[in-house]
Amino acid sequence: MVLAQLGGSLSHTLARMTNATVVDERVLGDCLNEITRALLQADIQFDMVRDVQASVKRVVYLGALAAGTDKRRVIKKAVFDELCNMLDAGKLAFAPKKGKPCVVMFVGLQGSGKTTTCMKYAHYHQKIGFKPALVCADTFRAGAFDQLKQNATKIMVPFYGSYMESDPVKIVVEGVEMFRKENCDLIIVDTSGRHKQEATLFEETRQVSEATKPDLVIFVMDGSIGQATFAHAQAFRQSVPVGAVIVTKTDGHAKGGGALTVLVFTSLILHYPLGAI
Repeated sequence: MVLAQLGGSLSHTLARMTNATVVDERVLGDCLNEITRALLQADIQFDMVRDVQASVKRVVYLGALAAGTDKRRVIKKAVFDELCNMLDAGKLAFAPKKGKPCVVMFVGLQGSGKTTTCMKYAHYHQKIGFKPALVCADTFRAGAFDQLKQNATKIMVPFYGSYMESDPVKIVVEGVEMFRKENCDLIIVDTSGRHKQEATLFEETRQVSEATKPDLVIFVMDGSIGQATFAHAQAFRQSVPVGAVIVTKTDGHAKGGGALTVLVFTSLILHYPLGAI
């Protein structure tokens, strides 16, 4: 499972340090080297790994610790805090409020599971009392509207799209306006999947964003494609104000470092109860 191997490697490394008779600079260096190796093997970007190692070294200065200090605990806490800080944006992700209309726009690569995630997102909020609605702005992929329509019908969430209209901006404007009038408090916009080299589609994404002025833009990423996602996340964020990330397909790959790299870059990740989405 994604990141499971990384967690096991880090735990094993810290456990080995605990067994050391004397904790000195050599033990600290060996521990950091093994942590670095584990992070790199998990496909985390080198610059991030280097920063983590440097930060731990700045915090842990064994020569300045008072006699009797538990050095093992100091090192463990420094490693734990640095890994947490790496993912801490300093603020919570945007959360919709019941009764107050908001627009959430989903973006991502082709095949990342974006449309399915939109459904899960809508269904989750429906179960906790929201009135969600779905707008299909994907006029590029054949069958995109059919997929959204069939799944929205299953979870009994209203939807809007068109078989005839090819302009996604027009579809989104009409759909958002219609659902605002129907007092839907969570309007979810599903956009076309695209690659970072597809300039025309990115311009389309920017236009859809400008037309709807979403309260939140969520980048949906495939957790299995590693560091390649970083360049795509940069491309998306240059076009639209990405404010959160949802990682999909977390049960099919052991290297989750690419996911962590993107989360650090975009600063925010949406958190939901296990199994909720």
